[in-house]
Amino acid sequence: MNTRNLVNFLLVTALIGGVAGLLISFFVQAEVYAANLSPFNFMEVIGVVLFNFILGVTFAVVSMTGFFAYLFIHRFGLSLFRGFWSTVQVGLIIFVLFDLVYFPYQAANGEVSLIWYILIALALLAYSWMVAKKKAKETNKHAFIPALFFMIVITTVEWVPALQVEGTEYMWLMIAPLLACNTYQLLKLHRITNKGKKENISAKQNSTSVKMKKVSKA
Repeated sequence: MNTRNLVNFLLVTALIGGVAGLLISFFVQAEVYAANLSPFNFMEVIGVVLFNFILGVTFAVVSMTGFFAYLFIHRFGLSLFRGFWSTVQVGLIIFVLFDLVYFPYQAANGEVSLIWYILIALALLAYSWMVAKKKAKETNKHAFIPALFFMIVITTVEWVPALQVEGTEYMWLMIAPLLACNTYQLLKLHRITNKGKKENISAKQNSTSVKMKKVSKA
């Protein structure tokens, strides 16, 4: 991946985070928007829109940090656990899904039904499973577990600050940009890498062709 592709990759990720944060705010903060639309308050509406967009971009930065950390963790895990790395990842996925249900439920002191947290964990698992299947289809079957690990474990770690805040508004405002950005990064990386390889091969072929022409003329 060259510098231009990397910069475009990061900028698009940030934009996706901002848009996702803004879109989810229309549902989570519907009352805030409604209060400023009737009567219409232009400056307040623009302020809320900009705030949620910038908040989404901030969460996109968190997502990018987590993604590059995941790339290092994956390489480190392969070198440390070798053939057992997939098993370790599956164990961590199960552990994180359990924690995603148990600890928030304990923190709520029974005020929120256990079913609610189970549904959140199942929804994250279902969405991550679909993304991981797409990743494996576009690359190879061995990419499924690492992709599932990233979408569940890394996303949950990034989501922790919102899970520790009382109420659900901040939780939803954060998870939408995280999932959108993590999905984009996971599915885009191999496409950029493959494109870069093709460009390098093409450049080498052109260079070889030019050299051959020079030799033939000589």
